[in-house]
Amino acid sequence: MAVITLTSDMGTRDYYVAALKASILTQAPEVSIVDISHEILPFSTVQASFVIRNCWKEFPKGTVHVIGVNADASEEFQHKIVSVDGHYFIGADNGIFALLFDKKPDRIYELNLNQDSDDLTFPTKNLFIKAACHLTRGGTPEVIGKEIESVRQAEDFRATVAESIIKGNVVYIDNYGNVVTNISHSLFKEIGRGRDFLIMFKRASMDIRKIHNGYSDVAEGEKVALFGSSGFLEIAINKGAPGNGGGANSLFGLKLNDIVRIEFNANQSR
Repeated sequence: MAVITLTSDMGTRDYYVAALKASILTQAPEVSIVDISHEILPFSTVQASFVIRNCWKEFPKGTVHVIGVNADASEEFQHKIVSVDGHYFIGADNGIFALLFDKKPDRIYELNLNQDSDDLTFPTKNLFIKAACHLTRGGTPEVIGKEIESVRQAEDFRATVAESIIKGNVVYIDNYGNVVTNISHSLFKEIGRGRDFLIMFKRASMDIRKIHNGYSDVAEGEKVALFGSSGFLEIAINKGAPGNGGGANSLFGLKLNDIVRIEFNANQSR
């Protein structure tokens, strides 16, 4: 069965997501529709890329991923279809395609499909869904797009390094209040080389000196740092969550884009 996934910043309060699904069912009634998330912060390509990149490989090849985040077209942000490892991704080229993958896409197409409506304010439904249904019916991207060479580059998602310091940012806060940074496990090992370290944010009393393998490695209510399934550093509270003592974001006052530092061979008495 063909699969179309939907990711957007539309939320579920309004009619927008229902309209997307209705359009799919009208054009391709046999398609399986999967919601990845509709709770992306408005226009946040960084958050959308983090969510999608951590699940798209789990879908079968041939899946079409529709990205309705910051979707309006302009001279700067053109609509594109990107092919990677047997998957298609459709969205505005606002930098998200450069954030989604660790390699150059296999094929890139500038979408030149004409929409059936005069409404230019809802391209996710009127263009992206139409293109996605074309692909799930066995249509080729060459019919609805012109092959091109590159996608727009985005502001670097990766943490920065200066001598024995990694400086990262909070890029995602999940439903449990767990705080995810852009500090990857591979970068931590490369720079750390087995040395002692401090994970530093906000006040010194919050410093963390050890990486654990799982949340339950510490007592309930205790802070923990680990590299989760995403491969990026998480700061969490074991069994902490909104309504259950609070998650790491609320207890530590961490917000999106806040700085998290790792200093190797740091002053342990900070």
